[in-house]
This record gives sequence, structure tokens and C-alpha cells, in this order.
Amino acid sequence: NMKLYWIVIWAGTLFLNPVTADCNITSQTVACEESGKNLFNISLNLFRNITKLSLKNNNITLEDHDKEILGRFINLTELHLNENNITVLNNNSFYNLKNLITLDISNNCISTVHKAAFAGLKQLSVLNLSYNMIAQLDSDTFTSLENLSVLNLQYNFLKYFHIKSSFRLIKIVLAGNPWICSCDLLDLHIWLTTSNVTLENENNTRCTLPNMEKISIKVAAIQPADCKTEKTPLENTVTSTPAVNLRSSDSTALTPNNITGNNGTRAELPLVAKSWTFLAGVLGFVLGTTLLIFTAVKCPAWYHYLISYRHRRLEENDSEMLEQEFSADMSPSPSVSGTSSEEPTAIFKKVHAFGDEEDGFIEDKYIDIYVNEER
Repeated sequence: NMKLYWIVIWAGTLFLNPVTADCNITSQTVACEESGKNLFNISLNLFRNITKLSLKNNNITLEDHDKEILGRFINLTELHLNENNITVLNNNSFYNLKNLITLDISNNCISTVHKAAFAGLKQLSVLNLSYNMIAQLDSDTFTSLENLSVLNLQYNFLKYFHIKSSFRLIKIVLAGNPWICSCDLLDLHIWLTTSNVTLENENNTRCTLPNMEKISIKVAAIQPADCKTEKTPLENTVTSTPAVNLRSSDSTALTPNNITGNNGTRAELPLVAKSWTFLAGVLGFVLGTTLLIFTAVKCPAWYHYLISYRHRRLEENDSEMLEQEFSADMSPSPSVSGTSSEEPTAIFKKVHAFGDEEDGFIEDKYIDIYVNEER
């Protein structure tokens, strides 16, 4: 009778909710197949006790409305959102799905994964993020996934992946990414070689740079010693020289050309002195120019005195010396034959000195005397 009762309820529910007609209902699971139905949002007409949900090959973007609907399926253990239009995984995208074990978000357009995108998924074991556009992942993105055992990140745009040594996985898939085998990949390189994780499809998990080596990232020649040297601060490199050598009388001066580290490599020092000299010169030029402009504006008399020619009044002593010179030049000279001795002789005399009220010009009396004598 109880079985008949549940069958009647399920039949009535299927009749009233035609959307759920593709759901496979058993005594333990409720699996709904909503694939390829051109859905833009997650349907509300689904069983609340659903355990498996496939929404692949639709147009779902996983916005706030979709996250709210997903939060109602607290019994969900398996979710397939592959082949949709998801571009961003925001924080707490699957927060209420505490029983979720498998999550497939492959074949989307995901380019950004926020740090707490998978928060609350305490039981998650399999996570598939392959065939997306992810170029960067935070090292703490997966730390909250305590039971995660399989992580698929193949065919994304990852060049680096900083991962903590405490991260535990059984299998990881990293093929098809443009890995750059430099010191930025050292954490992942050490983790792959020291942990018990299995790197699936290792032959296709290769370095693209440097020099297009095309070798597996697990066996790439990334030396921890070289990376530590690169990360060593400059001050530690400079002070690594023994103090006794620096104080010796025949030691050379510390310049950017002769400072070397412990490994013999040359340590480049910034040219601080030259930059400060240039800055001081520029400041001096600007301040000097500003001072000259300010002085020219505030002291116009001084400015005109420098750039223009000014007449000055002749003083009394200057006028007397001028008259004496003219008198000496015009003094009588021996007569020349053929000339009259009665020719008038012009004599300059000091008529009067300049007064304070005169205009400063010298009055020439020669013309007046000469005219009077001819009359």
C-alpha cells in the first residue's frame, strides 16, 4: 500500500509538472535530464529532493537568479552545467550544495574564478573546469575543498599556477595549457614531484616557454637554487661581501659595475646619485628662472636699467673739463702765408655753470660770437 501511495504521488507530480517528465525517480535518487532544451535559466519546476541534475548544452549564465534556485536543492550530489554560457564564477556560487560530490562546468566561457567561488562545497570530490578561458587562479581557490580528489584544468589559458604543498589530490589534469616553465611555476613543479598526485596526460602537459622546449612541466629544469637567488633582496646581495674586505685599504669602491653576489653574478644597483643630480639641476633651473621673472616684475626700474640705454646729466666738473678741451683745441696758431692776420679767433668761455633748473644741454656760444663779428 505504501508503495502504491508513493507511485500515485509521483505520477500526479509528473502530470502537473511536465517539465520534470525526463526525471528518473527511484527510491534513492531523483535524476533529472534537462539537457539541450535551450534554457536560459534553471527551471523552478523541479523536485526539491532532486539528487542528480544535468543542464548541459543550454544557455545558462549562472546569474544570481540561477544561484538562488540551485540553493534550494540541498540534496543535490551531482550537477552538470557543461556546454553553457557561464563566463564568471562569483563567490558562493554553490554555497548551499553541501552534499554535492561531482561538479562539471567544462566547455563554457569562464575567464574569471573568484577566490570563494566554491565555498561551502565540503563534500565535493570531482571538479571539472576544462575547456574554458581561465588564465589565472588564486592559490586559495581550492583550499576549502577538503575532500577534493580529482581536478581537471586542461585546455585553459594557464601559464602559472601557485599551489600550496598542503594541497591534497589523487589526480590532476593540466594538459593543453601554455605553461611557462620559469620560477613562477616552481611551486607547482615541486608539488608534482614530491606529492603522490597523478598527473594525467603528462606527455601533453608541456612547457611552451622558454625556447619552446616542449617538455613536461614535471621534469622541466627549474632549479630552486636559481629561483631563490632571483628572489634574494638586493641589500642582502650587497651585504654578503665580508666586512673585512670592505674596510681594507686596497678594496675598490662599491659601484654598480664591481658589486657581485656570492654566486659571482653581478648585482645591478640603481643609479640613485645620477637621478638625484639631474633632479637637483632641474629644480635649480626652475627656481632661478622663477626668481628672475619675479625680480623683473617687481623691480621694473632695475629691469629697464639693464636692458636700455639712459642719458645722464652732465655734472659741473664735467662741463668745465669739456670747455677746457675745446679752448685748447681752438687756441691761436702761427699764421700761414697768404692769410689775413685780422681773422677773428673763436674763444670758448665759460658763461655760466649749469643750474639745478637747467635741462642739462651745453649751450654753444661759438655760433653767436661768429655772427656778431661778421655784422
